[in-house]
Amino acid sequence: MRGINDIIAITLNPSVDVATSVDRVQPTHKLRCEQPLFFPGGGAVNVARVAVRLGANVKLIYPSGGATGLLLRRLVDREGIPSVAVGIREETREDFTVFEKTTGEEFRFVMPGPHLDANEWQSCLDTFCSMRLNENFVVASGSLPPGVPDDFYARLATITKQAGGYFILDTSGEPLAAALAAGVHLVKPNLRELKALCNLKSEDEASIVEASRAILRRRGAEIVAVSLGELGALVVTRETAWRACAPVVKVISAVGAGDSFLGAMVWAMASGKALPEALQYGLSAGTASVLTMGTALCEAADVRRLFAQVRVEKIGIAEKRKSA
Repeated sequence: MRGINDIIAITLNPSVDVATSVDRVQPTHKLRCEQPLFFPGGGAVNVARVAVRLGANVKLIYPSGGATGLLLRRLVDREGIPSVAVGIREETREDFTVFEKTTGEEFRFVMPGPHLDANEWQSCLDTFCSMRLNENFVVASGSLPPGVPDDFYARLATITKQAGGYFILDTSGEPLAAALAAGVHLVKPNLRELKALCNLKSEDEASIVEASRAILRRRGAEIVAVSLGELGALVVTRETAWRACAPVVKVISAVGAGDSFLGAMVWAMASGKALPEALQYGLSAGTASVLTMGTALCEAADVRRLFAQVRVEKIGIAEKRKSA
């Protein structure tokens, strides 16, 4: 097995995630919250946090502005993630999660991101281009904030491929469609995103695999990893497909589970592990992340403990090729 390759993670819409709890959420009333917890968050920031915890060599790129941006930088440094924070004029966003103790329900409040002007998002792109990309895994994850063109991730994908790297994407909407048109190594939609992208009407396993293969046939991706929440996950290639089923655990917070899944998968792939094992690690991390509050994400010890409990089964066969 080869050594761990570098992972470059980039997001243009990071956040400071605040998590707290109250007895009950009620309108009008003054709600007395528990002491808040603060985490660095937003797409690739969470992916980088998980990959670093598992032992990966990661470089993180993100924009940062205002007092919230300074706090985000301190939180990223606290995680031990080498990073480049590109300065912007507007304030970095802050997201808020409230756990209702009487019901066990979780309420998530997601703020819009700051507007990035052309010079600011171009600075992020220039920083990315200055990195060594050949044979590295590049993870772009999260929504694009106002001002950033929909083809931003497509540009990253093209640059990465030309340099000989592997581009991995987790986003939705027009930025996802544009990047698939450029071609990516792996794309990770959740079921809702896959349904929107492929006009998928049914949620059965065969339909999900066929929708994933439709993406592969268009050469938009080499691998499709579909996260299914408590139902597990699927990984589909042109040759076959695997399904992973997670152990049943008590869910404290589902925030960041998809990012944890992707972070562990990329770490495993960069470590030279085969796709079924990478899927097993990904679902272990996604499951471990729901054991913690807010976006505390998964702990490496929990990932490795749950690994043996995740079942991975081969469910597909080689796709039949039409004769010429």
